[in-house]
Formats: sequence, C-alpha cells, structure tokens
Amino acid sequence: MRIGAAAAVVLVLAVLGIAAASAAVRSASSSGAATIPLGDAPPTGFSTSATDAAVEAGTSDIYVHVLGAVAEPGLYSVPSDARVVDAVAAAGGFSDAANPASVNLARTMTDGEQLVVLEKGQTPVDPGGAVAPTGTGGGAAAVAPGTPLSLNTATTEQLESLPRIGPALAERIVAWRTDNGPFRLVDELLDVPGIGDAILAGLDGLVTT
Repeated sequence: MRIGAAAAVVLVLAVLGIAAASAAVRSASSSGAATIPLGDAPPTGFSTSATDAAVEAGTSDIYVHVLGAVAEPGLYSVPSDARVVDAVAAAGGFSDAANPASVNLARTMTDGEQLVVLEKGQTPVDPGGAVAPTGTGGGAAAVAPGTPLSLNTATTEQLESLPRIGPALAERIVAWRTDNGPFRLVDELLDVPGIGDAILAGLDGLVTT
C-alpha cells in the first residue's frame, strides 16, 4: 500500500512538471512575437520632390500701339520691360520709307503707349501721331496769338519763334523729347543742353506742356 501511494505522488508531480514546462514554452513564444517590430511600407504615388510644388512665374505684358512707317502697324502685346526696338520688331520692322532716327530704339516702353515711326521728311506735330511734311513750302502750323506753345507738339520752326531759341536749341528740344518722352514740366527745359535759367525765365508764359 505504501509503495502504491508513493508511485501516485510521483506520477502527479510528473504531470504537473510537464504542464508547467508547456506553459513556459507557450509564454516565451508569445512574448517573443510581441517584440518583433512591424515595418511600415511607404505609401505609393507620393513624392516629396521640391519641384512638384514649384509654381512657374508668369510674364507680365503691356500693350503698345505701333503706327507709321513699319511693315505691319497695329496693337501689340510685348513684355513689360520691352524697348522701342522690341515694339518695332513686333510690327515687322521699319518700312523702306521709315526714318529710324525718328525714334529712340533704346527707350523703355510703357503700357498703353502709342509709338509713331516717321517717314523721311516728316516731323510730329501732336502727341497722337499726326505728322506734317517739313521743308520751306509747308511752313509751321500757325499758333493763335497769346496761346502758349506746346513743347510736346511744336515743330522746330515754331520753337525758333520763341525768344533766344535758335535752330540749334530748337533741334535739341525736339531731340530731348524724342529720347525721353513728352515734357511733363516746363522746367525740364533745363535738362536740354544750352538752356539755362535766363532762357527759361524768358519763356515764362510762352510755352506749356
């Protein structure tokens, strides 16, 4: 009887040992799986390139009206930093009758500007682009007595009628407005070579812009 009881105790202990060992194996296996990191695959179709976010800058244009002795007069869109040479090129270039010296090819254009290229033997008489033939036969357009002479429309002949303005100074005044655009102030005559304070004072009330 004692031997049988001892054998039973040994058997129970053996079963308990096997059960404990099995539980330990399962626990270790479960714990090991939990420590394995899971890699994250990058999403497809996604780009971090800086060029994907770049925005191409647009070019600002201006409109100029090209008239006169050019191949194709008309309204043209040119870059905002365009010069007279660019506007003439847009209009097909000078015609055979053109006087290239009538415009300053290096001058910067402005939006809404009207550019008139004169033919040989023509001079401007108003900002809108009307022209009159030069020469001894045509003469200068008459100016009503008491009416100030416009520095921006006067011909060289009209300018010569002013006190102390001879042919040389008259040509310099016309050349200045051709190179720099219309006079905005009468005082800008001081920028014309040969005109000083004394001549300017003598023109007070006789000229306007």
